[in-house]
Amino acid sequence: MTSILVVEDDEAIRTAVARGLRERGHAVATAATGLAGLEHIIQERPQAVLLDLGLPDVDGLTLISMIRAASDVPLIVITARDDDPTMVKALDRGADDYVVKPFGTDQVAARVRAVLRRGGRDQTPTVVKVGGLVVDEGTRRATLDGTVLELSRKEFDLLALLASRRGQVVTKREVLAEVWQQPSGGPDRTVDVHVSWLRRKLGESAAEPRYLISVRGVGLRLVDPGATDP
Repeated sequence: MTSILVVEDDEAIRTAVARGLRERGHAVATAATGLAGLEHIIQERPQAVLLDLGLPDVDGLTLISMIRAASDVPLIVITARDDDPTMVKALDRGADDYVVKPFGTDQVAARVRAVLRRGGRDQTPTVVKVGGLVVDEGTRRATLDGTVLELSRKEFDLLALLASRRGQVVTKREVLAEVWQQPSGGPDRTVDVHVSWLRRKLGESAAEPRYLISVRGVGLRLVDPGATDP
């Protein structure tokens, strides 16, 4: 049984989503405000969170950042906002998926299953070394020349994906499917933004890459900067 928190201020929607998920065997708690939801996440540690952006006490995008500062819980945005900039901001701040209202309970339940599979897909955590970079999937820690890199959840997931396929080109579609659980594609810009942030933390730039090599029109690959053919 999966424990799910629904943070939604509209009582009718909150009740309907909670009822539908309970009918599918989930344990569901609800919150009508963002701060109540954040308190529940910290104290009760649910396995997944469904979060509306239009909350009465705190902006939903701000709340995503607050949640990410306290927890890595899989988080799915459920909102009526269907504009691309809002979606990109939500994903950039740490949301794992984005569902636009109106939606069916079957769709939401499927999205929950997808983010939970993503969270537990690596049965045997690995440590990958590429030059001076070490990526430890078990501890979710990355170091560069012995210094711990301060990475966000998505930055680490992106780096871990590239490390698991070091030397190989990973397409944006694959990144969106693996890191953002969007197998049919999505906003490419969110990948570009995270790559840019990751480059800075690796001490490089697009003009002078060391570890992250862009393959124009195809994707990205992680290489050893000391190798003769990066």
